[in-house]
Amino acid sequence: MLVMRPAQMADLAEVQRLAADSPVGVTSLPDDAARLSEKIAYSEASFSAEVSFNGEESYFFVLEDSATGRLVGCSAIVASAGYSEPFYSFRNETFVHASRELKIHNKIHALSLCHDLTGNSLLTSFYVERPLVDSVFAELNSRARLLFVASHPERFADAVVVEIVGYSDEHGDSPFWDAVGRNFFDMNYTEAERLSGLKSRTFLAELMPHYPIYVPLLPDAAQEAMGQVHPRAQITFDILMREGFETDHYIDIFDGGPTLHARTSGIRSIAQSRMVPVRVDDSVTSLRGGRQYLVCNGQLQDFRAAVVELDWVPGKPVSLTAAVAEALGVGEGASVRLVAV
Repeated sequence: MLVMRPAQMADLAEVQRLAADSPVGVTSLPDDAARLSEKIAYSEASFSAEVSFNGEESYFFVLEDSATGRLVGCSAIVASAGYSEPFYSFRNETFVHASRELKIHNKIHALSLCHDLTGNSLLTSFYVERPLVDSVFAELNSRARLLFVASHPERFADAVVVEIVGYSDEHGDSPFWDAVGRNFFDMNYTEAERLSGLKSRTFLAELMPHYPIYVPLLPDAAQEAMGQVHPRAQITFDILMREGFETDHYIDIFDGGPTLHARTSGIRSIAQSRMVPVRVDDSVTSLRGGRQYLVCNGQLQDFRAAVVELDWVPGKPVSLTAAVAEALGVGEGASVRLVAV
């Protein structure tokens, strides 16, 4: 059974194995033991902290095969993007250039460096092993953290954003970076992302152009890459678009990938999830025709979530087998939060 839970320091070697296979551009998941160790330690401190509003906390989850202890995925939530440094994006804007005398009225697409999204909660570090990309467990890895937000709303902002990895070719070259960022740094896209993962994006962002970039002046390849999604990030994009996230307003400053945005209260897994009392009943193993649900225990440091097939009727308790209840860390009379897959 695959179960999502908070990462622990004992997971470090397994997490680094996952990070080594993550695509270029996932700077929040660097293939570096020291940075990953810091990430896990910071997450453990965040889970144990008493919090009444979204601050500098970061929550890192892993997807574990409970039978073998092997990790097959991970994901995270940052309570406040840019809490300690600005969270930079390019804002899509349209400027109007007009001349009454010449009877010319042009709308010009431009990109402006901004940190409008600073302070929003941020979904990061998504990775699942390739055989699971098209499975329900990719949904678990992405959406269960939204159930965590639903269970602990005081820890998060009123809006959530996520940067989707943009297009780069099989050689790791990004047309958008080559047209914009490379003019300010003598390094390729892969190296820029590696440095960002090991250090910080801010030191590069601060040297990016602060005046609007007129999109028609960019090469065609760079214009076409704007808003494009890396093939290995498509599953993340699709899941979150179904959750109600929106795009078109902001893009990533390095690769031009879309930055998604949603009001927390309007996200499907949050708005449609329900708290339901538990009944432990091993006879439910004989039931057929059930529906798959994402189910979590709603706890904090002992948070657990899994995909469970249930024959549940709204307004009634949910019946779980003893094995599933144990995996989720709940017992008879406890409550779980669930939402349909």
